[in-house]
Amino acid sequence: MLDYIYNISPVDGRYREMTEEVRNCFSEYHLIKNRIIVEIEWLKKLFQIEELNLKYDKSDLQILNKIVEEFDLTEAKKVKEIEDVTKHDVKAVEYYIDEKLKENHLEKYNHLIHFACTSEDINNLAYGIMIKELIQDVYVSNAYELIKTLEEKAKQYANTPMLSHTHGQNATPTTVGKELAIFAYRSKKVLTKIENEKISGKFNGTVGNFNAHVISYPNIDWIQISKEFVESFGLECNLFTTQIESHDNICILFSEIKLLNNIILDFNSDMWMYISRNYFIQNNIKGEIGSSVMPHKINPINFENSMANIKMANGVLGTFIENLQISRMQRDLSDSSMLRNIGVAVGYALIAIKQSIKGICKLNVNEKLLRDELQNTPEILAEAVQTILRKNEYENAYETLKSITRGKNISMKEMRDFIETLEINQKDKENLLKLEPENYIGLASKIVEIEVNK
Repeated sequence: MLDYIYNISPVDGRYREMTEEVRNCFSEYHLIKNRIIVEIEWLKKLFQIEELNLKYDKSDLQILNKIVEEFDLTEAKKVKEIEDVTKHDVKAVEYYIDEKLKENHLEKYNHLIHFACTSEDINNLAYGIMIKELIQDVYVSNAYELIKTLEEKAKQYANTPMLSHTHGQNATPTTVGKELAIFAYRSKKVLTKIENEKISGKFNGTVGNFNAHVISYPNIDWIQISKEFVESFGLECNLFTTQIESHDNICILFSEIKLLNNIILDFNSDMWMYISRNYFIQNNIKGEIGSSVMPHKINPINFENSMANIKMANGVLGTFIENLQISRMQRDLSDSSMLRNIGVAVGYALIAIKQSIKGICKLNVNEKLLRDELQNTPEILAEAVQTILRKNEYENAYETLKSITRGKNISMKEMRDFIETLEINQKDKENLLKLEPENYIGLASKIVEIEVNK
């Protein structure tokens, strides 16, 4: 049954197969489960504090671990049923754990559930765990797959000459591989920052001062315990907070994802232009249709789809960046509703990455067209000629070449005839006479080699 056909968002509707990885670590279910993990781990942490003098058995810990291990969709529905009454999602988790302890005859620990915590202590760590998993296990691996695909194509076409276009006009030749290597390098540079970005977490009570902790047990080093607890989830402890973690690190992370999105958007735009000029030939996939009325068309749909999803991702990410760091006085709830949409933003970004990969894999370079085009644009050698003239201390080198090439359809024969008239070093003249647009590519191939081998 096509249940997904009723979904409001294409993220888990139309493109559900591309975002399954997101659903596997960022959903309402995973938010509830991670809240339970944090609450249970806090209870276990309290067991370890000598000053509390809690007498517990190894079997007690096994039962607590079992609550987490056996948590599934059926259990999640129980939490949601409690929430229907409480109208408070974190309190529903607390009551659920309270019931589970009673079921397992561990009522003696019920007073310690959510001890000295504010809801945001639980929430921010649960979100931190999910964001860390979403970025490290899903986003980063897929982004590296895109980079790998770009590098493979860059290596394949490292020596394939192509006419450049600056300001939309014919310009100095490059190679297909070098242009692809640029995007691989740019993407890798930003992705490294994303991969190394730390997610912060707080666990310091209602307004960040450990008030309830200290009034209850003044002789315990709560700052050290908080630090250990937050870091146990692979997060960076932030002691300097109000009721909520300030989201600065999350916003830095989202800014970097937005930067990478823009690089991919730039790449998609270029590929769209190259395809429109027939520089790349798209594979004709049997059964696919490009137009409902024009049978000949093979549209660059993957790149177009990627561009659209990047814009959607950037829109949501931009909203996060502009708003998550702002919270009136010690707390307001505006960030709470926003954070629920992190999976949506990364989902859009993931779709974009996967669509770009699919688009690249459909392409083959139209080498004949590229070489023919280069042969038909000998005027691009004007740069080479005037630079050699400068080397030979020729007066008005630039102006001389401008007078014979700018806005004119000069032929290769006319260019060579002009070179023959030049009074320059004989070896320089011979090199210019042998020069063809397709071999005037500088160190493009070497640049590809450097990037691919990094």
